[in-house]
Amino acid sequence: MLSGIRNMFRVGDLRNKIAFTLAMILVYRLGSAIRVPGVDAQAVQQLREASNSQGALGFLNLFSGGAFGSFSIFALGIMPYITSSIIMQVLGVVIPKLEQWQQEGAVGQRKITQWTRYIAIVIALLQAAGMTFIFGQGNGSAFYGAAANVPDIVLLDPFMPRALLVIPSLVAGTALLMWVGELISQRGIGNGMSILIFASVVSHLPYGYYSLLQSRKIVVFTILVAVSLTILVAVVRVELGQRRIPVQFAKRVVGRRMYGGQNTYIPLKVNQSGVVPIIFASSVLLLPVLFSNMLGSAEGWRGSIAGFVNDYLVNSQNLLYISLFFAMIIGFAYFYNSIAFDPIRQADQLRKQGGFIPGIRPGPQTESFLAKTVNRITLPGAMFVAFIAIVPYIVLWVGDVQSFPFAGTTVLIAVGVALELMRQIDSQLMQRNYEGFLK
Repeated sequence: MLSGIRNMFRVGDLRNKIAFTLAMILVYRLGSAIRVPGVDAQAVQQLREASNSQGALGFLNLFSGGAFGSFSIFALGIMPYITSSIIMQVLGVVIPKLEQWQQEGAVGQRKITQWTRYIAIVIALLQAAGMTFIFGQGNGSAFYGAAANVPDIVLLDPFMPRALLVIPSLVAGTALLMWVGELISQRGIGNGMSILIFASVVSHLPYGYYSLLQSRKIVVFTILVAVSLTILVAVVRVELGQRRIPVQFAKRVVGRRMYGGQNTYIPLKVNQSGVVPIIFASSVLLLPVLFSNMLGSAEGWRGSIAGFVNDYLVNSQNLLYISLFFAMIIGFAYFYNSIAFDPIRQADQLRKQGGFIPGIRPGPQTESFLAKTVNRITLPGAMFVAFIAIVPYIVLWVGDVQSFPFAGTTVLIAVGVALELMRQIDSQLMQRNYEGFLK
């Protein structure tokens, strides 16, 4: 491991890429500390304390690297781009033009990326406007629930001139983050968007463990650290777990040469969907909150709906919230895997390339076998992701602690991006005959 780290800095090109990536992360962290103009400092401090909890606010603050709690220019974080990417991926199954672009290689990918940026800007504009009107007209606690202890007003008076300044600032911050992520992808190491998300989630860890140590006894702190390490090992093993389906290619004789006859495999990851089901489930659970906010808190059936949402769908330590979150993650994992892996297309590609699965006939039998295999490995992977996602809520509920830093979405993102980053560095070291990290 140490020799691999030394080899990283021996190669000038790789050393420059690492330095550029760290510089862009520094720019991101500095921007997360710059507040938008026209906000109340005391209200922002209250919002920061509320966003350190679990639930909707904690989820938004996690993906913004603390920028949401500070109401900074990067308050929206990279979430609009993530949402836009997921939308484009889902629409690729529905819209034939997008499916055609996906099959055009690099040219089609550039078109998809360009439209992803456009949609991300539109989403950022809608989110910035909604966030500004919610926290600028006294609806903060009404939207996120009284249990969240969110300040009603964050913007200073008068509202409208300041809102016209805050909204473009938030949208410009998201656009700048997308540009920084693309610069990291081009001149740095790995996927820039993933690295920015990684920097967002791990930035909470030092303060999270420090606050945990200050608020709890050393025995409780040691137990929670041991639980974090156990979760880390389990996530690494699941992230690297694959179901390899063997594939053989028929031999072909062209002239005097023989082609084909090779053996390979189709790698199916146990956790193929990653953190996308968690993002889907968290977004869907926010919809009833938005609906109840539109109904208001009047007496009668409107008040009953608002009370039910506030008691069961806002409070993340409620058993109904945890159960719904768990079930929805499993459902969305199946939904995403059905989009990401198409057995019909995969079987058709194997048939065109002259490949076949040993013991399985090409055509409908191959499609049925692939679909059955994907469904079988999706269930344990989805249940594992759902369990990891609700671990913080269980710890908060049972252990009576304020926060559990390294669990849930944090560990899934951190492990996934770290492993991919190690693969990128390892491949570049192996190209120069250096020994890499991975054995």
